[in-house]
Amino acid sequence: MWVAGGLLAAVLVLTGYMAFRGDDEETGPPGPAGGSASHAASPSPAPSYTRPEEWTEPDRWAALPRGQRTDTHGSQVGYPKSTEGAVSMMAAANSISIDSDRDAVDEQLRIYRSYVAEGDQSDEGAEKIELDAVQTDKMLRKELGLPVGEPMPAGAYMRNTVVGYQVIKESDDAVSVWLLTRVVQKAGETAKERATYTRSLSGAAWTDGDWKLSGKAFAEADTSDEPAIVAPGDADFNAAGWVAIREAS
Repeated sequence: MWVAGGLLAAVLVLTGYMAFRGDDEETGPPGPAGGSASHAASPSPAPSYTRPEEWTEPDRWAALPRGQRTDTHGSQVGYPKSTEGAVSMMAAANSISIDSDRDAVDEQLRIYRSYVAEGDQSDEGAEKIELDAVQTDKMLRKELGLPVGEPMPAGAYMRNTVVGYQVIKESDDAVSVWLLTRVVQKAGETAKERATYTRSLSGAAWTDGDWKLSGKAFAEADTSDEPAIVAPGDADFNAAGWVAIREAS
């Protein structure tokens, strides 16, 4: 079993309130978010990024393969043994939707159960995930100006969608990447949607016939060359070396 701390760092994609540490592309940067971000969830956002109005076609696109099936937790699993398959799993593990029906606890525990190898899971790990996700839920509601401890109102949501990636290290059995994620939030049906872009690190290992999040692959990644946080359509997206993700058919 791999060291719990490193593995938890690889799975806590929302812990530390990473979704709101980036700049708001429409209204400017939000205030300090608080919380203790794990290394894996730290997007280290550029402090003054503003998405340009003019669209520049990304040089590199990828249509990532889908998982072959949906597991009992509602997650896609069963990815092909390829670099693209590993990236697709990591993108899925960093794609989250929180609304009136699902909170951060639901989503984080789903990710833990679906994308961490069974042999690396533990009651203590699940408890850590749940406790951190409870704090994330509280901070999310405060950021949106909503009552803490109550369900999100109709039309309110927070969504993470991975829109780009950059491979750091790849082999037949392990892949590490930078992920570029677009995070949108809305406080209610009549509220204005706000968007940020974040960068995070992820690692995967081929385990028991599928790709799973890997603290070891994460820890062994060379993070000395961090790509700039730039949205697809920004001319600097190409210069930063990102690959844009196209929806698979």
